[in-house]
Amino acid sequence: MTHTLVLVAFVVAVWYFPGGRQRLGAGSSAAAQARRLRTPLVRLADLVGIQTARGRQAQQWAAGAAGEKATAARLKSLARQGWTVLHDRALLTGWANVDHLVISLTGVVFVVDSKLWSARYRLRVVGGRLLHGNRDVTERLRGIRHEARSVAEALGCPVIPVVSMEGAPVEGGELVIDGIRIVPAERLVPVLRSLGRSKGACGKHPGQRAARLFKPYRRK
Repeated sequence: MTHTLVLVAFVVAVWYFPGGRQRLGAGSSAAAQARRLRTPLVRLADLVGIQTARGRQAQQWAAGAAGEKATAARLKSLARQGWTVLHDRALLTGWANVDHLVISLTGVVFVVDSKLWSARYRLRVVGGRLLHGNRDVTERLRGIRHEARSVAEALGCPVIPVVSMEGAPVEGGELVIDGIRIVPAERLVPVLRSLGRSKGACGKHPGQRAARLFKPYRRK
């Protein structure tokens, strides 16, 4: 009976205190989605060691949030040098968001997508397909392709899509597929610095325009 009362008290507590409002910043929307998926019953299942589909989804969103926060920490050095670095920003239409929108001092625009994939499997391109081990994960690039296209249309200039890969080894140190660069997380900042030296085509003050256009993302 005592154990039953403890479990009931736990359910009541998480029901009435689900975690508060969504915080803004890198990984905030992914973390908020993880919290939404961790309903009282899911938390109770986790507590007693029962794995559920929603629990696994929550873990995936939480891992995504952790990856975004790690990328944001890496990008701080560019922000200190005057680059525009915006995290977790909403696109102008639809429900999608940009993990990181980065603009160099010369106006080169990057959309950076954070990925945190298992280090057990190598990432490579074979026959125009992206493979993680032997699994075809090409479709997982659809999001960043859409984000880069949307940002380019809004700013009226080219955008370079870059995936920052935590965990999974990247064959050859860098991959390019369908115009998307995939780099190990530890090489992200050097790659951005190198590509960001060229002259951008976004006109005057692209960083200010980007900050004004793309508001912090709040998941509905």
